[in-house]
Amino acid sequence: MRGFGPRRSPVEMRSSLEPLGLRRRHSAGKTLVVLGSSFALACVAASACAVPLDGGVDDLPSSEPVPSFVDDAGTDAPDSTFELTNYCPSNKCSTGLTTCPNSRFPCDVDLRSDPRNCGSCGFTCPSAANGALFACAEGKCQMTCTNSPRRFDCNGIVDDGCEVTANTNENCGGCGVTCTDPESPCTTRKGLQRCGCPAPEIVCPDGDGFGCVNAIGDDTNCGACGNACDRTNGGAPSYENTYYGCAAASCGHLKCEVLWGDCNFNIKADGCETYLLSDQNCGGCGNVCPAGMGCYVNLQSFQAECMCPPGKTLCEIIPGLAAACVDITSDPKNCGGCGVTCSGSDSRSHDYMFPSCRGGSCETSCEMGRADCNGNGEDGCEINTNSDPRNCGECGHACDGVAGQACIGGRCAVEPCDVEAGEVTTR
Repeated sequence: MRGFGPRRSPVEMRSSLEPLGLRRRHSAGKTLVVLGSSFALACVAASACAVPLDGGVDDLPSSEPVPSFVDDAGTDAPDSTFELTNYCPSNKCSTGLTTCPNSRFPCDVDLRSDPRNCGSCGFTCPSAANGALFACAEGKCQMTCTNSPRRFDCNGIVDDGCEVTANTNENCGGCGVTCTDPESPCTTRKGLQRCGCPAPEIVCPDGDGFGCVNAIGDDTNCGACGNACDRTNGGAPSYENTYYGCAAASCGHLKCEVLWGDCNFNIKADGCETYLLSDQNCGGCGNVCPAGMGCYVNLQSFQAECMCPPGKTLCEIIPGLAAACVDITSDPKNCGGCGVTCSGSDSRSHDYMFPSCRGGSCETSCEMGRADCNGNGEDGCEINTNSDPRNCGECGHACDGVAGQACIGGRCAVEPCDVEAGEVTTR
């Protein structure tokens, strides 16, 4: 037996522990050492209890006592405040988890969310069909309808999926929403459906339905659906960077070509004389770009903008015309410089492995819950660190507290220790 110095009385021991926020708790011939409220309870037990608390999993039985702590380390609390729970290694699955016949590891199936084992082993949720998508939620297959295009399940029958499209007069944007006015059929505007169009827009055919157009200035629907303006206005005089188009719901009005502006308000003298992709007139007359920035068409907004803000690098896509602002320290398609593509950035190179850019250098990364433990990129991230008891949470971390101990969510499974069976003893 190792020596720990001269034996001290209980009063002396208590005096030495109190400044550290420690308590000694005596119960049924056992002694538990309790840390102050800023520390977790250590599992004081025999070898069967030698597992840290951070190896636990959720969904422990609600009947187990909840740990409680003393706020004031300087006073004794009643025994009733010390309802302590100690955890030991377990080979049992936590709530909702199970081991199915085709399981690779113990407790690796979540019956609450696995669409291939929804509620019970082997029960598979239906595949997507007729605008319907299926997922497993709380152990039941749940159906949702797609948003692109928008569809609805109006009859409540799962077998025919989401049978209604959102752009019909009988179900315009929702089940039972009807459009009865022939002049205001169901239209789609900015991805949403409604009966008719808000003024001054008018209803015009659009693909397999109807849409809303601004007939006041639309060069292809000027004043009426399909009324396209003659850009030459029948051979009328032409001016630099101009054409004839729609204004005030009528054709024949001089307008500027894209990326050109009439900044001196004298269109019939010199046309649209100002290029709106210049640093002095970026996207509009007199819009000057700050020092260090240039005027380009942003391929994300498709607008002329001053690019790029601090921390981003300008990469020209079409020299002198279009560009993108990128972070060359993290963009796998522009890693360390414009156009430097990390291998496989357009698609996964191997199972669960994807290329990434860190600090301007290309490397490969694993999806959450996966790891490349053999160092062989050819088989990707071959280890499931969420469920593999030999590599639980990380490569080489084994769950071996008891035979059959499972790895659940990257942590070795534990359960409350059986105090009556003697799993918690005086150390």
